[in-house]
Amino acid sequence: MNDLVLLAEGRMELLGMIRGSSNSALLAEVTLEGRSAWAVYKPQEGERPLSDFNPGLHRRERAAYLLSESLGWGIVPPTVVREDGPFGVGSLQLFVEHDPHGHYFALYDDAPETHALLRRIAVFDCVANNADRKGGHVLRGVDGRVWGIDHGLCFAAAFKLRTVVWDFAGEAVPEELLHDIAPLADAVPGELAALLHVREAAALQDRVRRLLDEAVLPVDRTGRRVPWPLL
Repeated sequence: MNDLVLLAEGRMELLGMIRGSSNSALLAEVTLEGRSAWAVYKPQEGERPLSDFNPGLHRRERAAYLLSESLGWGIVPPTVVREDGPFGVGSLQLFVEHDPHGHYFALYDDAPETHALLRRIAVFDCVANNADRKGGHVLRGVDGRVWGIDHGLCFAAAFKLRTVVWDFAGEAVPEELLHDIAPLADAVPGELAALLHVREAAALQDRVRRLLDEAVLPVDRTGRRVPWPLL
């Protein structure tokens, strides 16, 4: 049984709220046919009203997973939308067992072998227009794999990039990453596009084309395009 089947069909039991979450992220145990795993459930009912994003951030969580998979990058943990959650519709994402001290800043400073993966996350965030890449939204799993989580504030049509990942600003985007994103300039995969407004899908393509043309990671000349808190 793969992770997506477990998340989509498994019985959910809530274990508690994840401390510090701003949109009622809940830890759940999901069980199906003798297999169980922890997952993060984010119901639409628990979202704070936002002036620049419509309700339904769970769809953006799923869209980020689909984008990552379409690129073959495996950045985002398996994520589904559950209509039948304990508090109604929401996203359900496989929980990544990790060292809470292994956030972006620690990885960049202490684990230079992860820099290529962190640079890939920087490109991903440019494509997804991530407005909330905090340091704690980059995790290193106990198996050493680097993940990105918390993508509810992505895919806006207007430019909203806010991130702590500015260490690679002004660097050339590696050719292999440009090759991976190039197909998006021609078409957004159907399942991904279905989760976005038509203007958001068109803006995603515009961002890809800009990256392909400039082939350089953007620079924050304002010094203000960082989320708060940083972790």
